[in-house]
Amino acid sequence: MSTDEAFADAYREHYWAVSRYVARRLDGQAHEVEEVVAEVFSVAWRRRAELPEATLPWLYGVARNCLANTVRGQSRYRRLLNRIGHHQAAHGTHIVRSPDSDDPAAWVHEALSRLSPADQEVLRLTSWEELSLAELAVALQCGQSAAAMRLHRARRRLRDQIDAMRAEGARSAAPPPAPEPPPREPAAVAPRTPRAPRASRTTPRTTQMGLGNG
Repeated sequence: MSTDEAFADAYREHYWAVSRYVARRLDGQAHEVEEVVAEVFSVAWRRRAELPEATLPWLYGVARNCLANTVRGQSRYRRLLNRIGHHQAAHGTHIVRSPDSDDPAAWVHEALSRLSPADQEVLRLTSWEELSLAELAVALQCGQSAAAMRLHRARRRLRDQIDAMRAEGARSAAPPPAPEPPPREPAAVAPRTPRAPRASRTTPRTTQMGLGNG
């Protein structure tokens, strides 16, 4: 099979998989997704002689680089919106759901967003794109042992974030401490009524002059 035919087969077989990959990571308009996908296959066409057997993971690796260029070229308006979003989160208008809430997708995405972009990509490739370890190594353009280590570390950091969110949820659900009672004022003491001077118990002596002499 010629390189042109190999590229045509890869395009027909993997176009929608690459489109889903880009759409999941690029929260924008449809035309932005189409532009990135078109760039991915333009690069693949120029490098069609390098197409490996595991074509799809290789295309994911190309898409990662194209997305990185797109993110670096974001407009000032997009960056301003991001800053506004962080400002709202910092002031408590963004609510983070607990891992124990009824909607697990909300906190999974929140925990994932707290990780570095590299950790996020490793987890998405294995969860969303369902790549094997060997395919993950192709997509990340590294050895299989290095890919396994990156995946292990990303999963560990994700568990740490989930535990942290669970602790945050427990703290927010706990009732506030009861207010301390105000200090009691000392009871008013009634003024003591001064006592009248007590009468002397000394009996006056009886004058015995002239008694018994009569």
